[in-house]
Amino acid sequence: MEKKKRRPSDISVLAYQIVKEATQEVKEEIPIKEKNPAAVALGRLGGLKGGRVRAERLSPKKRKEIARKAAKARWAKKSVS
Repeated sequence: MEKKKRRPSDISVLAYQIVKEATQEVKEEIPIKEKNPAAVALGRLGGLKGGRVRAERLSPKKRKEIARKAAKARWAKKSVS
């Protein structure tokens, strides 16, 4: 299965590519930066255990304050109906 080509996030580069495709000029592939697999693994590792470890370290009083603040923020939002 062929990977879907991603558009660049830079508006100037995107506009350049669109004009080239529209004028049917030769396509020039702009290389997309590959992520470092080791860095991805480390980031995922920290993300997987972060919330649980933080919750374990918090005192019950502090957890209650955080939960109360979150509930207030949710109830303060206007309904979308």
